[in-house]
Amino acid sequence: MQGNSPRSLRGVLQMLGLSRHAVLKLIELGFVVPVKEEGKAWKFSFQDVVLLRSAYELRAARIPTRQILKALRQLKASLPEERPLLGMRITAGGDRVTVRYGDAHWEPLTGQFVLDLQIASGAGSVTLFPPRLEAAPDPAGLDARFARAESLEETQPQSAEALYRRILGDDPAYAHAYLNLGFMLCESGRHEAAAALYQDGLRFCPDDPLMHFNHAVALEGTGDADAALASYEEALRLQPDLLDAHRNAALLYADAGQQQLAIRHFSAFRRLTSVP
Repeated sequence: MQGNSPRSLRGVLQMLGLSRHAVLKLIELGFVVPVKEEGKAWKFSFQDVVLLRSAYELRAARIPTRQILKALRQLKASLPEERPLLGMRITAGGDRVTVRYGDAHWEPLTGQFVLDLQIASGAGSVTLFPPRLEAAPDPAGLDARFARAESLEETQPQSAEALYRRILGDDPAYAHAYLNLGFMLCESGRHEAAAALYQDGLRFCPDDPLMHFNHAVALEGTGDADAALASYEEALRLQPDLLDAHRNAALLYADAGQQQLAIRHFSAFRRLTSVP
């Protein structure tokens, strides 16, 4: 997307918590098409990041990988070239992959639309009525502002921070605004502010493994190794193959003299990095 700085493979892995193998597999399948100049690293566009974020969120919802890839391939094939991904939400509906775009809500695998209904009961009757969408933040507007904030991170970091905070004021459950803003805070040495931000984020996104992981990184920056280890362990409970969490936890346990736990995490790290 124009106006957004491309992301490196390392940056994408850190931001989304996907494994290198998973991202390279999605490139192989043609789901994302980052640019790779001769002799240089991959560069991922904002659209690539949106698609990879969807894969991450489906995986976190414990949708089987084969089903995710099949649904995403079907979605990509069914969309016209001019259809923007900004504002499109690819989510888990129970054990299904569903897509929201504007007022439409459908399953990419079947092409069937999903009827959004709320049920109210009273006086022996049951009433079906559409949900009140007007109270919810506009996803397309939030995503556009998120894209703008990302584009400002390097050139106007204060403006980017202010925009991320406004996004979170409008939608306190917008996980990736926490992740990007917290990363910025840590990069500038504001680890306590980052830890506090992630703590707020965990109130709204308690099952997001990457939120726990980034919280642990921020806590390490504050010098609170015990709290950082607790956060790494929670991240790994939610996503056992979160590679960097195993590595960081192993190093902290080694520093603390807890050799058995350090060996356990180093072994997991080696096992995951050896997966073809």
